[in-house]
Amino acid sequence: MFLGLFLAMVSSLIILRFLYKTSIFHIFLKWWRGFEDQFHVYQTYKIPQYNEHYQENQLYRKISVYLNSMVSLDDSDLTNLNLFSGSKSNEILLHFDANQIVYDTFFSARVSWTNEPERDDDGNGRSYVLKIRKNDKRRVLRPYLQHILSVTDEIEQRKKEIRLNMNLEGENGRWRSIPFTHPASFDTVVMDADLKTKVRSDLEQFLKSKQYYHRLGRVWKRSYLLYGPPGTGKTSFVAAMARFLCYDVYDIDMSKVSDDSELKTLLLRTTTKSLVVIEDLDRFFAGKQTAVSLSGMLNFMDGILSCCGEESVMVFTMNVKDQVDQTAMRPGRIDVHIEFPTCDFSAFKSMASSYLGVKDHKLFPQVEEVFQTGASLSHAEIGEIMISNRNSPSRALKSVITALQTSGDGRGAIKAGPRLSGSSSGRSVDDSVEPPASVFCRESVHTVREFRKLYGLLKMGSRRKESLDLSSVEKDKEGSRHDV
Repeated sequence: MFLGLFLAMVSSLIILRFLYKTSIFHIFLKWWRGFEDQFHVYQTYKIPQYNEHYQENQLYRKISVYLNSMVSLDDSDLTNLNLFSGSKSNEILLHFDANQIVYDTFFSARVSWTNEPERDDDGNGRSYVLKIRKNDKRRVLRPYLQHILSVTDEIEQRKKEIRLNMNLEGENGRWRSIPFTHPASFDTVVMDADLKTKVRSDLEQFLKSKQYYHRLGRVWKRSYLLYGPPGTGKTSFVAAMARFLCYDVYDIDMSKVSDDSELKTLLLRTTTKSLVVIEDLDRFFAGKQTAVSLSGMLNFMDGILSCCGEESVMVFTMNVKDQVDQTAMRPGRIDVHIEFPTCDFSAFKSMASSYLGVKDHKLFPQVEEVFQTGASLSHAEIGEIMISNRNSPSRALKSVITALQTSGDGRGAIKAGPRLSGSSSGRSVDDSVEPPASVFCRESVHTVREFRKLYGLLKMGSRRKESLDLSSVEKDKEGSRHDV
């Protein structure tokens, strides 16, 4: 008898589970909730996607993360769900449909969320609408919102995903975002080891300098110029910086920016912890890309709006910096200049180790001899040769030698080593008094006397440049230090 009762109970549970999963039950549940709502007074709160300054509302983003974390692929009774692939190859993510009503319970109070179109001037953007009973508002609302922020912080800390934001044509100053999957890192970038150490140290120090910048009354941001021939690794270095900082990337395509106002809007809509990138800046100054004015670009670099999205890094790339208007090169607009020369023998050996798994080879002396004649190729050109011949290191090295010998296209001049440099008052700064873990910080040099005291100046006549030569790092350990 007991066995029969047990089987009947199991059967009943199975039937109830089946009914719960069917659309009939959902229809009944929806009807019952609507009927119940007739006996309660509700308060609604709107959380818009953008604030009045057209900046992204971080609370909107956090609520989106929280709500989408409430469901799983294997156990979800909600309808209208969207499936997306995650950053990992085997990861599948679930997201609510825009018209889905999401219910949540907190301290025995039931609330609901909807995502509605925002009727702003551009007709774009959305808003989350929170619906809560007035009887529960005072008891629940503030702790519930704090709960959402706490849960979201834990989720983001556990699943930090760098995003790549792009300004696409027709978006009117808005960003489109996708996961940033570029695999480059400081370990994989082919670069002079001392230079890499310098930049890494500079970025680490920047991350810890919030109070220092605020004490000086300066915006907590840093700007870099990466310059050198095409194919020398500038873009890969930008990706490595983003991964090192764990900052979202905002890549501005100047050809898609219609005027100064749109450029300002794009800057306003960046967030904190952002890496803002403009590539081929020399093309802009040559007047080949966009209707944005020179003053508009200079204001973008260090104008009053540059305080938006604090804790940000700006990166500009160009092929040749000597032909660029020097007003854009002054301290404050660009803090650190990094040269990316064509490949030399030292960089070649590093590439051979990474691409071919070869640390030494009988053909290395011949390759070095060709480099010493002044022949040179970009890292991208040599890398492509190695990739194409990766199954035969000897054939790859012979192909590199042949390519170097036949590269007579004007790039054969022997290049100096990579440098961090800048321009200001016509003086050169010798880095030999700096330890390898420091990077030249010009914004903290306020007077010529302090400048001489910290670094030691060498007069350069009529030249209007200052440079930080990394090759001299180990020559002189004496002198005072400067803390970035």
